[in-house]
Amino acid sequence: MQKSILQTFPRLTLFSEENFRGRVRVVRGNVGIRNLDARFGEVDSLRFFSTRANATLVLFSRTNFRGAFRVFRGNRSIADLDDIIGGNDVESLISSNVRLTLAQIRNIRNTGNLPSGFRRL
Repeated sequence: MQKSILQTFPRLTLFSEENFRGRVRVVRGNVGIRNLDARFGEVDSLRFFSTRANATLVLFSRTNFRGAFRVFRGNRSIADLDDIIGGNDVESLISSNVRLTLAQIRNIRNTGNLPSGFRRL
């Protein structure tokens, strides 16, 4: 009998220390994390992996997907999240297996509403 393994992408791995060390938390699927500190404690580095080149990671400088943001496409490993958004730390983020346009990201920032099919943590 063959076992099937369910792989849900993207896979976001959060680390409590810089350079991918410390406590590890893994979040899978299309998700928006409203407040990184409240949900996971200190997050100082991350790895974002997807099988799709257009997968999108959006980092926001304020909670609830507000403030300045920075967009990454495709797989990323970020060893130090300090001051990554114009001198600001990451307070919230969106992890998506599909391409999010700048217009969609701005709409999320303005309304706080994620597209359908996204989980909110």
